[in-house]
Amino acid sequence: MILTENSRLWHFIHLTRLHKPVGTVLLLWPALWGLWLAAEGVPDPRLLAIFIAGGFVMRAAGCAINDYADRDIDAHVARTSYRPVATGYIKPWEALATFAVLSLAGLGLVLLTNPLTVTLAFIGAAIIALYPFMKRYTHLPQVVLGIAWGWSIPMAFAATGGTLPWQLWPLVAATLCWTLVFDTYYAMVDRDDDLGIGVKSTAILFGRHDLAIIAALQATTVLLFAISGLLFGLGALYYLGVVVVAALFGHQLWLTRHRDRDACFRAFMDNRWVGVALFAALVADLG
Repeated sequence: MILTENSRLWHFIHLTRLHKPVGTVLLLWPALWGLWLAAEGVPDPRLLAIFIAGGFVMRAAGCAINDYADRDIDAHVARTSYRPVATGYIKPWEALATFAVLSLAGLGLVLLTNPLTVTLAFIGAAIIALYPFMKRYTHLPQVVLGIAWGWSIPMAFAATGGTLPWQLWPLVAATLCWTLVFDTYYAMVDRDDDLGIGVKSTAILFGRHDLAIIAALQATTVLLFAISGLLFGLGALYYLGVVVVAALFGHQLWLTRHRDRDACFRAFMDNRWVGVALFAALVADLG
């Protein structure tokens, strides 16, 4: 079968963003942080495989429900006007069906763990399904996304040890703040279009104070990463990673100082290296 831009398979690849894995990579980092911390080193290979596969499946499911929710919005935004539901190549019911099938696949993966993890997974799936609709009602949809992003951390601890130690929650809070950082940069790319069609976002809410608030969120993220290191008894190699994260954040602020759309998108993409830096530091420190 030849994959062309007009083939049905190609449109479903676009629907699920399999051609743009950066979102999946960003989603996987908190899960990997959680797995390594919960195991105090290399996690069970079986759990690692389940969480990696689950990250790909649930990110794809989230994209499908997002395009269904935004089917009347995407056509009016330059960055999203090509999406297959907006252009009519994929029907809205097909996007919903894709979300349902992928969610069932995610459920099948999590059923290989334990009851606490399954319970958390149902909550996480509900948050993922809720997120795309929030931009109609609140300027803080990025907060909902941040909760969804950080939810893999308690799931990782639940799957590894069957408990939720209180020490994990500052790392969840750090992930929430980090998500607000990178998704606000993402929303800044669309801000002019969103203002014209009435879509809400933190980029619009923050207005001319956007970079100052992003800087405050970045500082809070770094502080919470450091606190997490203290709570889990991590050493110098971990804190070196936290310093690298702080430097990456500073670079993002410099990139976006003129609020250029392309620069804001580059800053969003740059956050994959934040995940890499913290993960590498964890692996090195935990041996």
